[in-house]
Amino acid sequence: MLLALDTTTEILHLALIRGDRVWARRVLPGAGRGHSERLIPTLDELMAEAGAGPRDLSGVAACLGPGGFTSLRIGVATAEGLGLTGLPTWGFSAFALRAEALRQGQPGAAGPVWILLDGQRGEAFHQRWAGEGPRSPAAKHPLATLPERVGGEPWWAPEAFAPKVEALLPAGRLALADEGAATLAGLAALARRVAQGPPEAPLAPFYLRETDAEVNFPHAAAHLPEALRKGVAR
Repeated sequence: MLLALDTTTEILHLALIRGDRVWARRVLPGAGRGHSERLIPTLDELMAEAGAGPRDLSGVAACLGPGGFTSLRIGVATAEGLGLTGLPTWGFSAFALRAEALRQGQPGAAGPVWILLDGQRGEAFHQRWAGEGPRSPAAKHPLATLPERVGGEPWWAPEAFAPKVEALLPAGRLALADEGAATLAGLAALARRVAQGPPEAPLAPFYLRETDAEVNFPHAAAHLPEALRKGVAR
């Protein structure tokens, strides 16, 4: 049984996959309750629904970002912790997950399409996709520059972020009738696909911006271990 998880935003997505069967859950944010409090109880609920236990897990596929520093670390740490028990682990980007969600929700939307994610601080994370793969490197730029970068091509952004984008790009938005269902379907489909490849260990969070520590303490950041610097710079 494969576990797939996404903790890169304030919404938690989990799926258990056994053959053609999927048990999935999308948990919206609650007051004072973060992913650290909700992930394991939600996983326990899914396990109970599936009539399974921890020993039935065969691997873990986790979304590595970009996203919120704390939230995505929780997902990666959970996957890494399960990996320490001997389970294989795989990672995928938030762009790949949202591109797969778009394919699940709009089967005819083959692209090209821009996947736009909230970078906070007046910025957007963006990547151009077509078919099942990216057509440009993932990048971070000010929201105000999106019109010149996206041009007239179609774009997709999560519901919570889309209004900010639409104020700058009034045309070209692709909308999903049920974003939650499409994201969970995308999570299961993508997890199945990446699990066909070789496992990845360790899983490195995919950041598109410097951490606050790097910004505020640049001299200390220069002395980070090489593996950690690579993870931060991805």
